[in-house]
Amino acid sequence: LGLRFEVVPSWFKETLDKGLFKAPHEYAVETAKQKALEVARRMPIKHLKTPDMVIGADTIVTVDGMILEKPVDKHDAYRMLSSLSGKEHSVFTGVAIVLCHEKDNDEVDYQLIDFYEETKVKFADLSENMLWEYINSGEPMDKAGGYGIQSLGGMLVEYVHGDFLNVVGFPLNHFCKQLDIIYNHCSFFSPETTESVYLSGNEDHSTSILIQQKDSSMSIPRPNSPLASPLHKVKKGRESQAKVNSVSTQDDRETKLYNSENTISPMMRSRDGAMHNDSEPKKRDLERIYDLMDGFKASKALFTASKFCVFDLLHNKPGVDAEQIAQEIKASVKGTETLLEACVSLGLLRTKDTTGHPKPVFENTELATHFLRSDACFSLHAYIQHCNDTLWPLFSHLDSAVQEGTSQREKVKKCKEMSEDSFCNSREAKLRFMHAMHSSAKVAAADVATAFDLSSYKTACDVGGCTGAIAYELIKVYPELSVTVLDLPAVVEISELFQRQHADKRVTFKAGDFLKDELPKADVYILVRILHDLTDEKLHILLRKISDACTPGCCLLLSEIFLEENRSGPSRGLLQALSMSEGKQRSAVEYSRILKDHDFITVQLEHHIQMQYFITLNSQSVVDVLAGSAACFSFVRKSSLCLDRITILFVFFN
Repeated sequence: LGLRFEVVPSWFKETLDKGLFKAPHEYAVETAKQKALEVARRMPIKHLKTPDMVIGADTIVTVDGMILEKPVDKHDAYRMLSSLSGKEHSVFTGVAIVLCHEKDNDEVDYQLIDFYEETKVKFADLSENMLWEYINSGEPMDKAGGYGIQSLGGMLVEYVHGDFLNVVGFPLNHFCKQLDIIYNHCSFFSPETTESVYLSGNEDHSTSILIQQKDSSMSIPRPNSPLASPLHKVKKGRESQAKVNSVSTQDDRETKLYNSENTISPMMRSRDGAMHNDSEPKKRDLERIYDLMDGFKASKALFTASKFCVFDLLHNKPGVDAEQIAQEIKASVKGTETLLEACVSLGLLRTKDTTGHPKPVFENTELATHFLRSDACFSLHAYIQHCNDTLWPLFSHLDSAVQEGTSQREKVKKCKEMSEDSFCNSREAKLRFMHAMHSSAKVAAADVATAFDLSSYKTACDVGGCTGAIAYELIKVYPELSVTVLDLPAVVEISELFQRQHADKRVTFKAGDFLKDELPKADVYILVRILHDLTDEKLHILLRKISDACTPGCCLLLSEIFLEENRSGPSRGLLQALSMSEGKQRSAVEYSRILKDHDFITVQLEHHIQMQYFITLNSQSVVDVLAGSAACFSFVRKSSLCLDRITILFVFFN
């Protein structure tokens, strides 16, 4: 960062009682505070120099309610790493920043800002040999949780959610944001204008500021001082080590914040003078709950704007005001203006001030241009309408679905006064459904087609491939490949409407029921979002038919929303399960077990989104990453060998 710094080991003994803290991050933050405060106090006395800033940090790993610090020996390292094997865990780094300001009277003012960062890390399943090879390397012995992600420990990690450098040991991004807040974005407060302890931070992470003082006197920096900020400067002598109180207010009320070397009281006085306990709900937690409560409103705003074709209108006529849009969509001005402003808040539209125009005008954001226009290449317009017309009414009866454990489609149809037969036989309804599936498949098609190297295969069968969106993407990537799309006769008949832009004979459509009819012969069988909708009986019928149709060397490419092994996520899959269809959402491990019963073996599991994240994070190619990890490289080589048994390739999407 360009900061001039030196490393000063803290003399603080890290012996805080973990049982006294309500949450793991509180322990990390308190340890960081004590480290930093010890150095800040000692430097002027023992070393006869006062730093501008002391930065203290402490990193811990937590899993199953346990806090893991640095292992004391190899057996302790084995205990830690075994507990992390195959699980997702949290890495917390607590950071304390002590700002030191030396006075002319040989005294020092202190300010203390603290925050923490959390990163989620998932370990692969580790064998005994792998564990001991890593432990015997010596690397785990000085690392929190017993591993170093930036070194050999990186080969143990399956994925990372959050700040990678936080796992290394210091959340650099969050730290830089705090420096920016301290020096650039805090206005100056005097003791006459406030009686509060000012809390600073952002909505995603916890930040608090502790005011230290020896007595009730107060020192305020000059406004042009680099430390001028709402963080009150409080006089503190070098000899003071024990009791510190908050800023005295004009009526001499005090809030006891810091009552000993090692204990911080959770009480704080807010800017309105009210007392707040640290056990009260935190702002970001409340915001998360409110976001969940308001989620349906955001969805319905998107659905309504899409239904009125607002994004198409603004693409063709950018820069029109609410009144003009209301006229075009035949709606009230008030309602239209409110809807447009809501879409601005959601990042779908933006306003633009035009000289000479008395009212703000609206235009699409890039998000709307790419995905919400009905004629966009990757338009989700049809799928959004499917969500509005079909899924929204379905989820309106969720309480009944939970009580009964069955789908509420019949109840929805009755509410619409539409019988099942007329619905199923309605060509228009089928066409709307196929448009929805086509738009959804087209967005994901390139990722599915390029997730694995299929260049050695000559023929493929996309089972239940609907409009052929995946098939046409496959032949673009693999010129030598020909694909047969198998689906119901009614679907194949209507799918011709989606094939007009394609004249490639390498994609053919075959009408049939994949549960009853013979499957086309192929080297690769493709199932994209099919199995989760089938009962166990139908699932096994389909997999047995594919297995019987396969010859040695064939493979199956399966694309699903795979759940975590403990069924704790991803939420998209678990929320979809609430539709109570006859099928079931499963984890990759569950699918592997099922497929093994049908003579398939799992060769390769690809989480496409996380792989992209990993590459970006390390700023190097996959080849470079694999070259630095013999274990990963060995795994990939083994997975690319020619096998005499049927193989399965997974594509993993969140």
